[in-house]
Amino acid sequence: MPKAEEGALVLFSGGQDSATCLAWALDQFARVETIGFDYGQRHAVELACRSNVTRAIGEKFPAWAERLGEDHLIDLGFVAEIGDTAMTRDVEIQMGEDGLPNTFVPGRNLLFLTTAAAVAYRRGLRHIVGGMCETDYSGYPDCRDDTIKAMQVALTLGMDRRFVLHMPLMWIDKAESWALTERLGGAALVDILLEETHTCYIGDRTTRHSWGYGCGQCPACQLRASGYERYRTGEGT
Repeated sequence: MPKAEEGALVLFSGGQDSATCLAWALDQFARVETIGFDYGQRHAVELACRSNVTRAIGEKFPAWAERLGEDHLIDLGFVAEIGDTAMTRDVEIQMGEDGLPNTFVPGRNLLFLTTAAAVAYRRGLRHIVGGMCETDYSGYPDCRDDTIKAMQVALTLGMDRRFVLHMPLMWIDKAESWALTERLGGAALVDILLEETHTCYIGDRTTRHSWGYGCGQCPACQLRASGYERYRTGEGT
């Protein structure tokens, strides 16, 4: 059952993880709004997928459609100006000398959560839902559970408003994430994620694989593909 009459704001990029979190929030809360960020990402095609995902969810899950509220798309274009990364520039994806892949955008998730909290403050929402995960990730420090807990404290203190940050995927891998999708909405929701979401870092939607669209070579595609195969063979249940 939804959490009384409380609402939530979901960080929704158009990718698999955030779409799963959107479904999780729709299953949990009486009212759900979404927020996306245009930060000059190389895979900006994900932003175009957002409306397709919500439209498909509305068609297949009318009870959820009634709870789905306003969408907020925020321009954070300055992120591309201050960060020289493979997520915002057409360069080869590789590991850096610091042990982090050059897909890491310094401060990105911190900015996302701060901006989301400011919007949530204005909208009267205290629950914020994100897809950050410490199990299947590339070592990004702003995806760690400790970072999220620290952000919850900082946002609550800095805005003098109690915020609760929910990360449904924090301790599960990609196979378990696919299984969570199935538990939330059955085969219909899995099909929506396969057909409508976008996770490929390159932004390639020309090839449809068994696990969805993507180049098939970047770290995001490889993680999604291996997770789907383990889920399909029963390892994520």
